Amino acid sequence: MKHVLVTGGAGYIGSHACKALAAAGYVPVTFDNLVYGHRWAVRWGPFVHGDVLDRAALDAAMRAWQPVAVMHFAAFAYVGESVDNPGRYYRNNVAGSLNLLEAMRDARVPHLVFSSTCATYGVPRAVPIAEDHPQAPINPYGASKLMVERMLQDFDAAHGLRSVSLRYFNAAGADPEGETGESHDPETHLIPLVLDAAAGSRPHITVYGDDHPTQDGTCIRDYIHVSDLAQAHVLSLRALEAGAATTAYNLGNGRGFSVREVIDAARRVTGCDIPVVIGPRRAGDPPELVGDATRARSELGWVPQHADLDEIVRTAWHWHNYKKY
Repeated sequence: MKHVLVTGGAGYIGSHACKALAAAGYVPVTFDNLVYGHRWAVRWGPFVHGDVLDRAALDAAMRAWQPVAVMHFAAFAYVGESVDNPGRYYRNNVAGSLNLLEAMRDARVPHLVFSSTCATYGVPRAVPIAEDHPQAPINPYGASKLMVERMLQDFDAAHGLRSVSLRYFNAAGADPEGETGESHDPETHLIPLVLDAAAGSRPHITVYGDDHPTQDGTCIRDYIHVSDLAQAHVLSLRALEAGAATTAYNLGNGRGFSVREVIDAARRVTGCDIPVVIGPRRAGDPPELVGDATRARSELGWVPQHADLDEIVRTAWHWHNYKKY
């Protein structure tokens, strides 16, 4: 059996990737410090309690499991926190990734699939955003991810370590079989916040600005189901194993939904009233972020299976009500 080391595999997207890896015949070995991940989310392979800042722990994991590849999800991902505490983000996301790459180099692990982000693009000049759009992040979180993308190019040139960087748009939803899902503290993603309001555990949902230059005045985002993201990671790994060159892909549905449309979808799915409060715009919030994933579809053969907004919300609502932990 082929082992794949999954850093951050106890997190939201990482745990879905572990399930997809197991279904594809790999053995995912979760390497996680459980700062934001959850032990209950490790269900499809062995668990190693470790931190990417601990080089000795990485080396030990490489020796013990001899992975054929790494999927790298371990990162801090709160944009606002990255602005307030940039050192924490550069230390964990950049220095931790450097530790990982050097451990892979020394252990001769040849392939890495990297969890990147559309935040590397900054404020878009045009939508939908393609991979050749200039990368100009406007916060330390996006900058830290862009730095890792650059390191990956350099490690390929110097050491032959090939990689695929996957630039997500808005990950959403939960495993359709209800085995894992979203559980953040604090929660900042729109769909779980809206569902909290539907369930009555939050008094209302705040909409940040209803005067954006969009069809209904609220921000538009590209929501991609987390299981579709996970499948793209497996396809990327297979492409690397087949000899693909280092590259990057956008992952999105190519269609945006406004905040109001998400709230309306949640009302349809839940049958609940969802109180809304209009707040001020947030600084640096682009009116519209939509990704062009044409290359991922054509080169990886990636076809999202859960692109319908109501279905995305329905899987999240099922998880919200029937969490198995």
